[in-house]
Amino acid sequence: MRSCAKSSCIWPSKKSLLKLSFLLPSLAGVSVFVLLPFADVVRRSFTTAVNGQWNGLAGYELLAGNQAFMLAVKNTLRFTAVCLPILIGLGLLTAVLLSRLPRIQTLKACYLLPLAAPAATVVLVWRILFADSGLLNGLLARLSLAPVRFMESDAAFWVLVASYIWKNLGYTVVLWLAGILSIPESILEAAQVDGASKCQCFYRIILPNLKPTLYTITVLSFLNSFKVFREAYLVAGAYPHESMYLLQHLFNNWFTGLEFDKMAAAAVCTALTLGLGSMGLKRLWDRQESW
Repeated sequence: MRSCAKSSCIWPSKKSLLKLSFLLPSLAGVSVFVLLPFADVVRRSFTTAVNGQWNGLAGYELLAGNQAFMLAVKNTLRFTAVCLPILIGLGLLTAVLLSRLPRIQTLKACYLLPLAAPAATVVLVWRILFADSGLLNGLLARLSLAPVRFMESDAAFWVLVASYIWKNLGYTVVLWLAGILSIPESILEAAQVDGASKCQCFYRIILPNLKPTLYTITVLSFLNSFKVFREAYLVAGAYPHESMYLLQHLFNNWFTGLEFDKMAAAAVCTALTLGLGSMGLKRLWDRQESW
C-alpha cells in the first residue's frame, strides 16, 4: 500500500498526461522556431561576424558608440511614446461614440478592413497623398501655399504616425467596443436612476470595467509599434529621412551588409526591452488591481 501511494505521488495522473500531450506540440514548435534560433542569436552577439571567434561584450560596446543605432533607438522610442497615447485615446473615444449606435455589429467589421488591406495598396495611397506632386501638395498649391516635402522633412515622422494609427485603430476600436458592450445595461440604468450623469457613468462605471481591455490594447499596441517597417520601407526606402529611421531600417541595412555581430547584439537588446516593457506593464496592472 505504501509503495502504491508513493508511486501515485511520483507518476503524474492521466489528466496531467493528457494536458501535457496537448502542450508538447506547441512547446516543440516554439522551441524549434523561436527559442533555439534566439539562443543562437544570443551566442552570435558574443562572437565575430567573420570567423565566429569569441568577442565578449565588444559587440555591445560597439552599439553604444554607433550613431545610427542611437538614432534608430531614439526614433523608435519617440514613435512608441507618441503613437500609444493617440491610438488608445482615439480608439476609446471612437468606441464610446459607436457604442450608442443601434447596428454596431456591421460597423465593427468595417473597422477591421485596414488590417486586411494589402501593404502595397496602403503604400500606394500614402504615396498619392504625400508625394511632392501628390494630392495634399496640389491642395496647398490651390490655396496659394508653399508645397511641403513630406518625406524629406520632419513631417515624415508624422506621416509614419498617421499610417500606424490608421492601420491599428480598427482592432483597437473593436476591443474597446467588446469591453464596453460587456458591461451590463442594468448597472448603467441603475446609476442613471440614482441621478448620475453620463460623464459620471463613464468615469465611475465604464472606465473601471475597462481595465482588462486597457491592458490588452496597451500590450498589443506596444508590440505592434515595432512592426511598422514594411510600410515605412515601401514608402521611403532603406534610408528614409532621419526622423523616421527606426530599428527595423537599421536591422535591414546591417543584414544587407552582413554585419551579423552588431545585428545580433541589437536584437538581444531589443528583445530585452520588449520583455522588460511587457513585464513592467504587467506589474503596473497588477499593482492597480491590488488598489
